Amino acid sequence: MNRDQVKGTAKDIAGKIQRKVGEATGDVGDQVKGAGQQIAGKIQKGAGDVEQAAKDNSRDNRR
Repeated sequence: MNRDQVKGTAKDIAGKIQRKVGEATGDVGDQVKGAGQQIAGKIQKGAGDVEQAAKDNSRDNRR
C-alpha cells in the first residue's frame, strides 16, 4: 500500500463523516464539503492504486 492509497482512504472516510454530520444537523454546506472530500479521496486512492499496479507489474516483468 502506498502513500496515495492511505491518504485517499483517509480523505474518503473524513468526507463521509463530514457529510453524515451535515445530514444530521441539516447543514447543506457540510454535506457538500464532505461529498467533495469523499470524491477527492476516491480519486487520490485510485491514483495510488494505479501507481501500485504499475510498480507490481514492473516488478513481475523483471523476473
